[in-house]
Amino acid sequence: MARSPEPFRMMDGGELAGYRIESLIGRGGMAYVYRAVYQHLGRTVALKVLSPELAQDEGFRQRFLRESRLAASIDHPNVIPIYDAGEADDVLYIAMRYVEGGDFKALLAREKQVDTARVVDIFAQVADALDAAHAHGLVHRDVKPANVLIALRTGVQREHVYLSDFGVTKRVSSLSGVTAPGVIIGTLDYLAPEQISGEPVSARTDVYALGCVIYQALTGSVPFVRDDDAALLWAHLAEALPPVTQHRPDLPPEADDMLATATAKNPEDRYGSCGEVLGDLATLLQAPRPEPQAHPSGRYPRSAEVPVSPPMGPRPPDRPGPPPPARTVQRSPWRPADGTPATARRTPRGIRRSWRTGPRDLSPSPSAARPLPPPARPAAVARPAGASPPGAPRAAPRRRRGRTGPTRSAPGR
Repeated sequence: MARSPEPFRMMDGGELAGYRIESLIGRGGMAYVYRAVYQHLGRTVALKVLSPELAQDEGFRQRFLRESRLAASIDHPNVIPIYDAGEADDVLYIAMRYVEGGDFKALLAREKQVDTARVVDIFAQVADALDAAHAHGLVHRDVKPANVLIALRTGVQREHVYLSDFGVTKRVSSLSGVTAPGVIIGTLDYLAPEQISGEPVSARTDVYALGCVIYQALTGSVPFVRDDDAALLWAHLAEALPPVTQHRPDLPPEADDMLATATAKNPEDRYGSCGEVLGDLATLLQAPRPEPQAHPSGRYPRSAEVPVSPPMGPRPPDRPGPPPPARTVQRSPWRPADGTPATARRTPRGIRRSWRTGPRDLSPSPSAARPLPPPARPAAVARPAGASPPGAPRAAPRRRRGRTGPTRSAPGR
């Protein structure tokens, strides 16, 4: 294997395990990625070669080979296919599909802030790939823009996205003679708190990294910008995620809560899956939000400040309800002989209420509701002779002529 003066850098034209190196397409702290050709089949692949020091750690080597085989068993359209993985010439390598196009990191460098509809379309495919890996018991542990590959679009087809770099363990437990125990190999801008503190990782670890990448896709900046690595790691451990609406005022305020949930410090407080993250993101970014019209004076119209109740519709028909509760009548110590309640006693002149009772009760009692008997007719009286029959009109009285009694004479007469 031909190498360059750089550490574990292979020269163009060199060979490794039957792959001919054509050009370097990417590099990281502990690995190089080459465009290579598998000579037996003539197939172009992306060959990732890890540092020789990693192969010297037996635990890392066994873990790498085991997880590479597990990742190769995932059959999902958004998971980059793995063709081969193994060890040759004291280095570990993994051969994957070569994707014509670019990655999301290059897209961010060109556009800074990606359109919201495109963000939802791209990361919906990334979320599907992560959930498929989690269903197979595999945690990616290094979700970042450089691992999101976007294939060249042909015609009017939808952009196809691949999630790459499966099968490479990102946490090194011990590397003798190279690094101290517990050194984190990965991108610090997207590390979950449990990765930093050395706690067990799970599917929610990838949820945290996915939330950080979505934040960068919407704002054009990583969530935490610090001068040194120690301050950056502390920010992931203890500081809250800056609101995304500070960079994008056009986004709804609920986007801050959604990303804060995805990047919660406690894994139990995060979303349970990456699909849930994209479900809420699609709902927030694609829902229409009408903006209030500004008043010429600079104030919003009153209808936008004080909501007006909608006009009342027709009155609904009356529905039979429960009967009213029976009223309690306070009885007076004085009761009439006929048993009529003192609060409502019927007399020939009407209803007479007693002041000796408590609260007035105007409801008629059963005894007061009974009609009064008709008055008794007087006994027949004998009429004198010449009297008019009953019911006959009375005769008009006769007018007297002259005066009766003594008269007074005028003076002087």
